[in-house]
Formats: sequence, C-alpha cells, structure tokens
Amino acid sequence: MWWQTFGSGLEPHLCAIRFDDELIGIAPLFLQGNKARLVGSPDVCDYLDVIVAPGSEGAFFEHLISHLEQQGITHLDLGVLRADSIVFSHLLAAAKRLNYEVSCEPEDISMEMKLPSTWDAFLNGLTGKERHEIRRKLRRLSEAAHINFRVVESKAEVSGQIDTFFELFKSNQSDKSDFMTAQRVSFFRSLAGALAEARILKLFFLDLDDRPAAATMCFDYNSTVYLYNNGYDERYRSLSVGLLSKVFTIQNSIERGKTKYDFLKGTEAYKKRLGGKPVQLFRCQVELR
Repeated sequence: MWWQTFGSGLEPHLCAIRFDDELIGIAPLFLQGNKARLVGSPDVCDYLDVIVAPGSEGAFFEHLISHLEQQGITHLDLGVLRADSIVFSHLLAAAKRLNYEVSCEPEDISMEMKLPSTWDAFLNGLTGKERHEIRRKLRRLSEAAHINFRVVESKAEVSGQIDTFFELFKSNQSDKSDFMTAQRVSFFRSLAGALAEARILKLFFLDLDDRPAAATMCFDYNSTVYLYNNGYDERYRSLSVGLLSKVFTIQNSIERGKTKYDFLKGTEAYKKRLGGKPVQLFRCQVELR
C-alpha cells in the first residue's frame, strides 16, 4: 500500500533470499543512488522491520548485505526500529561481525502495555485518580446519550464506513485535517481495505444516540492490538469521546483475550494515564564498503 501511494519516482528493490528453494526472508527496500532504505516513511509508519524465518536471521542478513554490496550500495538506511525488531536484533549484529560501521541513535518513544485478563484488573492497575476519572467519564457519557460501541471489520463494511472515519479524524484538530491530504486519504483507504481482507483491521465506532461521535482504527495481529489512529466529533468533546473511544478498544481487547496493547509512537499524556510504558525507538544506519 505504501509503495502504490508514495513510491512514484523511487526504485523498488524487493530482496527475497532462498536456501534450497525455501524462502527464508524478505527485505522490502528502495534505492536512491548508492543508498538503500527500508520501504516506509515516518509520517505513516511508526517503526519498520523485515520478515525472516526464525533461526535463519544470521544467514539472511549476511547474504542481504553481500547482495547490496554487489549492487554498489554503500549506505543502508534502516529507518526507525524497535530494539526487539528482527533488524535491530540481527542485521546490526551481522553488520558488526562483518566490520561495517553501524550507527544507532535514540529517535522517538512508543508506548505499550501488557493487558490483564479482566477489565476490573485493568482498572485496578491504574492510579486511583485515573480509575476514578475513567469511571466518572463513563458514567457521564451513559447519562448523556444512548451508547453503542461497534466494530467494523469486513472489507465491504470498511469500504462503506471509512469515509466516516476520515470525517471524524479531520473534524477535531486542524493539524489532523492538514495531515490528511488527498494522498494520505488514498493510502489509508487502500490500507484499510487490504488489512480488512487479511482480517487484521478493526475500525471501532462510538455512536451516541445513533450518531458516530468517535472512531478508532486498530490493527489486530496475533496477541497484540495496535492503536493506529483516532478521531472524534468536536461537538462531543465535553463528553471525552476521544479518550473513551480508546478506552473501549482496550476493554474490547481484554474481552477477546489479547495480551498486549500498543499505543504506537508518541508520548501523549493519555497513553501514560491509561497504563502505557515507554519503549525506546532507534534510528539505525549501516555504512557498507
């Protein structure tokens, strides 16, 4: 999806490495002169990685580096990485073994939390002040309107509801409206459709008296739910619908047995208040011969 929207004028370089006809890994790259970069951009990708079969990481990255050298690549820009990513854990080690210069600098912070098995356990894990505030806000919301929290996840439903998400995303903050350019709308629309088809996307809506008041886009993969983006109707700001729509996604994740909730990049205060813990992100690069 990223390439279809943002890749115009760039040179794709998709590296797939096989041993005995068995695919062991894929590195999605693009080239700019003598520089190779991982596909993605920080405005829509919080952190990057590659796909490698467990146990094959060392061999994969040594062959990848050798291949890039043969292509005349002298600089490998890996973008923003988590410390537990495959690239950070294995590519950088492979580069150091081969005596290449590696630089890794702190870049940003992501926030995440482990999810307990019950909603009550989640509330009890918050500070007394935050627990009281959430309960107070939930009570005030229920007194103000009829609440319906729903999930849209089939490709057909997502196609029919994604424009409502865009409207809510752009309605409450001018910087969000500026961010959601026509190009990014195209990206999010195609991304939502593809991830819905793969059964990864969950588009949550908080309706008040049958009117959409807030929407949250989440990715649901394995045991983790990723909070990608959120928007709300400014007319319901006094009811804290932006925050509570996120709270409802946490409750939904707990009820479905998920074990981790990733708020993704950024240190917004609500993430810490809801139990998020910081995860350091790094900007990493490798100088090849």
